[in-house]
Amino acid sequence: MADLRPIAAPFVALGPSGVAVRTRLKDLTPEDEKVLRLMGAHLGSLASKDLKARCMDGLEHSTESWAARKRDLTAESSSRWAGSITKATHDQWALARRGQAAQVKSLEAGITTIRHRLSLPAGEKGTKRAPGGYRSAHEWFNKTRRLHVLEDRLDQVQADREAGRVHVTRGGKRLLGTRHNLGRAQLTEAEWHERWEASRWFLQADGESGKRFGNETIRITPQGEVSVKLPAPLADLANARHGRYVLAAKVQFPHRGQEWADRVEANRAVAYRIHYDTGRGHWYVDASWQIPPTQTIPLEAALADGVIGVDTNTDHLAAWHLDTHGNPIGRPRRFFYDLSGTAQHRDAQVRHALTRLLNWAKACGVKAIAVEDLDFQAEKTREKHGRKHRFRQLISGMPTGKLRARLTSMADATGIAIIAVDPAYTSKWGAQHWQKPMSGPTRKTTRHDAASIAIGRRAQGHPIRRRTTPPRAHQSDVHGHRTVQADRRAPEREGPRPRVFGPRTRSVPPDTASTRATRTPTTVRGVRSDQVWVQDSLLLTDY
Repeated sequence: MADLRPIAAPFVALGPSGVAVRTRLKDLTPEDEKVLRLMGAHLGSLASKDLKARCMDGLEHSTESWAARKRDLTAESSSRWAGSITKATHDQWALARRGQAAQVKSLEAGITTIRHRLSLPAGEKGTKRAPGGYRSAHEWFNKTRRLHVLEDRLDQVQADREAGRVHVTRGGKRLLGTRHNLGRAQLTEAEWHERWEASRWFLQADGESGKRFGNETIRITPQGEVSVKLPAPLADLANARHGRYVLAAKVQFPHRGQEWADRVEANRAVAYRIHYDTGRGHWYVDASWQIPPTQTIPLEAALADGVIGVDTNTDHLAAWHLDTHGNPIGRPRRFFYDLSGTAQHRDAQVRHALTRLLNWAKACGVKAIAVEDLDFQAEKTREKHGRKHRFRQLISGMPTGKLRARLTSMADATGIAIIAVDPAYTSKWGAQHWQKPMSGPTRKTTRHDAASIAIGRRAQGHPIRRRTTPPRAHQSDVHGHRTVQADRRAPEREGPRPRVFGPRTRSVPPDTASTRATRTPTTVRGVRSDQVWVQDSLLLTDY
């Protein structure tokens, strides 16, 4: 046990810090769609130019250059549109920098692994802590070539990072690459161009507290009226005062609609984004705002009524209810989801599975759900797992980030705390100590079910290992094993059960009188021999 890595303590995860809701823009007129398309294309071109200017500045960026870019954009749009564009540009550049750092870390991990395996003879077996040599000389030769490729790529990425250069594609690199594989994507050239142009439009504006209805650029009244501030070149298209265009559509937010209306009426900041779905041919508007993070409850209070341990897998969530002492209660539950298909379908599947999990948690009466704090960023490299293609697909297919974000957000609305635990050895130790004991003739326990028990017990602070059954002569009751788990702080948990005198426990003292006399059988066959039966004549009467 000395070579095990340290296990971090469990903690209560923070709740969401923002809210985003979406609704459809219905009953738009052809003139409304024309105005939205012209605005999106014009502001999108300005956003592309601003992103190019920001990338050219690199690490030399300053507040003076930011102000100069904003002044140039104001002349072609408005001051508020310019502010939204520059802020989105800075967010995109910062995201690219974080991705660059993650790429450097991944390349360094791959190079270290390849160098280690190349230093070993071909065919040498590895250990639990380090991989062995490559299987053949042919594989060893190809890995030497891949090592040079990764080293060149690492030098290039590090040089870009030191110089402040980032590579960003507005509209998405994946959609750009789809242009060369239209047949595989089942798209025509016209459909791809429509999707590409729509993804590069810019129709989003940040909110501002104290302004009318929380946003001066894209304004939505509590009655659902939508109006936008037109850029300077499109001011002649205005149909309202102060260069604004009012859409014919009336919107309402079914989800968190009352919360949104309260913020709008109080003139609190609300950010909006209008976008077009080319697949469905519909326009949508997103509303988002920040909320103060929910105050987390202490870990002891969250575990007061037990916990539900959840093991995350590629196609389902395995969950088991544990009491306060870490004992599994009832049967395990599995919540399945299908991650094939479109992104909207995958997101809906995850939400439905989490909804069923939270409803079951409320029915069990628990206040906390324990999940693993998974992060496979360092585990997805091809060099670490080599030929284990299925395992690499397994860990890459787990929606860990999406599940964690969705679960914390949905659990915050139901008042259930999310406890994050260290995922080290939960599957291995759960299968070792809990899979066989929890299986029976009518119930087959899987490794994932056993892992959920291990996760829940780690959240409660209990060891995952079951208590060793004491010797036969030292058991508290002679006819069974004392394997029921008790709290470590329970007094006299190692002692025998108290003796209660009576025939049920077979501990009757010799001088204790019997509490119940033996009844005489009512049948003739079982009657006692010292009794005499008398048969009276049926003719005897009282007359």
